[in-house]
Amino acid sequence: MDLFLSETFLQFVIASVLIELTPGPNMAYLAIISASEGRKAGFATVFGIALGLLTIGIAAALGLSAIITNSEIAYQGLRFAGIAYLFWLAWDGWKESSENSSAKTITKARSSQFFKRGLITNLLNPKAAIFYIAVLPGFIGTSDVITSSLINLSLVFVLIATVIHASIVMLAGTAQKYLEDPKIDRLARRVFSLLLACVAIWFGLTTGRI
Repeated sequence: MDLFLSETFLQFVIASVLIELTPGPNMAYLAIISASEGRKAGFATVFGIALGLLTIGIAAALGLSAIITNSEIAYQGLRFAGIAYLFWLAWDGWKESSENSSAKTITKARSSQFFKRGLITNLLNPKAAIFYIAVLPGFIGTSDVITSSLINLSLVFVLIATVIHASIVMLAGTAQKYLEDPKIDRLARRVFSLLLACVAIWFGLTTGRI
C-alpha cells in the first residue's frame, strides 16, 4: 500500500501519462483503425493492446522479458516479426479495399479479429519489454517487494494506457461516419493502408538498436 501513497508513485503516473501521450505506433494504429472501421473495432483493438501490455508486464516481473532483451537474436527476431506483421495488416487493408467487404458491420467475429491484432502487435513489440525492464523498476523503492511492486505498477500503466487509447478511439471514430460513400470508403482504406505501412516503418526505426 505504501507504494501507492509515495511521491515516487505520483511521478510514475505522470511519466506514464507523458509516455502514452507521445505519438507512437499504438496511437497511430488505433487512429487508423477507428477512423476506417469505427469505434467498435477501435475498442476491440484497445482491449487487445491492454492484454498485450499486461502480459509483457507480468513477464517482465517474472524475469522472462529480460531474457529477450538481453539476447540480440531474440530481440531482433521479435522486432522483425512485429514489422512483418504490421506490413501484413497494411496489405490486408489494401486488399480489403478492393473487395465488397462487409467491414462496416462489425460482428463479434470481426471484433475478435481486431482484438487479436492489437494483442499480437504489442506482444511483438520489444520496446514495451524494455520499458518494463529499464524504466519501471526505477520507481520502486528499496523497501518494496520487487515482484509484486512490478506487477502493481504494470497494472497502473496498463490502466493509464487504456484510458488514453480509448480517448483516441473516441476522437478518431468520429471520422468513420464520413466514409459511407463506397468510393470514398475505398480511397480512405487505401490511404489508411499506406499509413499503416508507414507505422510499420516507424515501428522498425523506433525499436532499432544503435
